[in-house]
Amino acid sequence: MSLSALTYIARRGMATKLTVKSMAIIGSGQMGAGIAQVAAATGHKVVLCDTAGDILEKAQAGIQKSLQRVVKKKYADDPEKGQEFITNTMANIETTTEPAKAVVTADLVVEAIVENLAVKQDLFRTLDKFAPAKTIFASNTSSLPITAIADSTKRQDKFAGLHFFNPVPVMKLVEVVRAPGTSQEVYECLMDFSKAIGKHPVTCKDTPGFLVNRLLVPYMLESVRLYERGDGSKEDIDVAMKLGAGYPMGPFELLDYVGLDTCKFIIDGWHELEPENPLFEPSQLLNELVAAGKHGKKTGEGFYKYN
Repeated sequence: MSLSALTYIARRGMATKLTVKSMAIIGSGQMGAGIAQVAAATGHKVVLCDTAGDILEKAQAGIQKSLQRVVKKKYADDPEKGQEFITNTMANIETTTEPAKAVVTADLVVEAIVENLAVKQDLFRTLDKFAPAKTIFASNTSSLPITAIADSTKRQDKFAGLHFFNPVPVMKLVEVVRAPGTSQEVYECLMDFSKAIGKHPVTCKDTPGFLVNRLLVPYMLESVRLYERGDGSKEDIDVAMKLGAGYPMGPFELLDYVGLDTCKFIIDGWHELEPENPLFEPSQLLNELVAAGKHGKKTGEGFYKYN
């Protein structure tokens, strides 16, 4: 092959490589705000979008407070540099209540809204009309099928999962979920982006729960079944897993932290997809607690009571 041909191929490869410099995040809750923080802190321009101005103000205040914790550790000996870091990071974040406006210049759109397939599909169907053709779409869903969300758009090749973990500024892992339609270029771009914001990406197929939750949710549900059968108290099961397996939290503590309603939503969805899979069998006790409004720490009571 001639030198000119090799040069052409190299230039072509460089020209088609996708990069993320600006992004829109739809949903400014704990996950959306956390993603905005780590992206803005690494020099990316972020437009954070939600349904109301007061929600966005609360998100910005939360980001500011989180950044102050970072500065306390990272810039303990240089407060002036720490303040500069906060100022620069916050300057990289704009807010809007208009999703169509949020995506007009975005290289990447990350959705971090309620875990409801129909709602996510409606959102992406709208965004697909306003985002440039180059824009990559990603969902932060922890349990819903990426393909089913992507099918609401005309850019299945530019659609993937980008699942962060809570709290985003602290947790290093990102699951990059490659659906059957996701192009190689988009997959590589999301891997590079994840590394650029200081995360460690792992590759997942579009299967129920991806990697972490596919292992974690059945583990938590099996713990509930142990308790339901009377094989051990919830306290002893938690202690056993912390001291015997080295886990930082026991399964019942983790259930309360994640939210019993969230866990029920996930397992119900998986059970509907694979009703014969014993790992996805719903729990009567979990259902009863959720029906009683006992969703864990966020409601003050789940498997344990909280002040």
